[in-house]
Amino acid sequence: MKKILVFPLFILSFLLFTSCGSTKRVAYFQNYDQADMALSVHLYDARIMPKDVLQIQVFTMTPAASEPFNLMKGSMTGSSDQSQNQNSVYNYLVDNDGNIVFPVLGTLHLGGMSKNEAEAYIKSKIAPYLSAEENAVVHVRMINYKYSVLGEVNHPGMFTTQNEKINILEAIAQAGDLTLYGERDKIFVIREDSTGRKEYHQLNINDANIVSSPYYYLQQNDIVYVEPQKSKARSSYFSTSTGMWFTMTSMLMSVATFILAITK
Repeated sequence: MKKILVFPLFILSFLLFTSCGSTKRVAYFQNYDQADMALSVHLYDARIMPKDVLQIQVFTMTPAASEPFNLMKGSMTGSSDQSQNQNSVYNYLVDNDGNIVFPVLGTLHLGGMSKNEAEAYIKSKIAPYLSAEENAVVHVRMINYKYSVLGEVNHPGMFTTQNEKINILEAIAQAGDLTLYGERDKIFVIREDSTGRKEYHQLNINDANIVSSPYYYLQQNDIVYVEPQKSKARSSYFSTSTGMWFTMTSMLMSVATFILAITK
């Protein structure tokens, strides 16, 4: 009688133990009360990289004064419809050396600069061509800030952001969060620097100190890969929903009760 009941009770204990263990693996920021948040006090600024696409506009008090510095798409085709060209600012592709070719000024090296630094630099270059009364304003915007999220996430793919700033948690959220089979301590960021050198870094979102990592904020063209658990194949036989656990537990208890009844 006792031997007959051992197996179903063993299965029940195993399932409950597995459920508790998986909860510890899934929770983010498990040591939040021990994290040194002082190390994360800084504001991130994206840096202009080769192959970035920039939208650059110059504004002056007199619109005619800024026209030579605002290359429009329509001007490339000889269009005379100014109303059509108002929202057709020409985009600049940063080459492998970090340069763009800007009207009037020629080649400008913007690689490695932040948005604010690039705006100040361009403003200083156009200043000799304008009177002080024009009070020129330069606006630089990165329009192809993209990244990819792959592996054990619910919606893998390539994403773009308009904010020129996104952290690893926001990127994962855009991809629908990690699946229960994703390794929270084995999230890899694959990054290419301005020289083309690739680097890999492992992040652990179970650790609250991730906010102080230099990889917490993503750069343009970063690839985020979430490694799957080795037990995924075995775990695929079981549903991860709470209802499934209760159903299996009820079935095992029913079997145990039935065996107990027929052996009396």
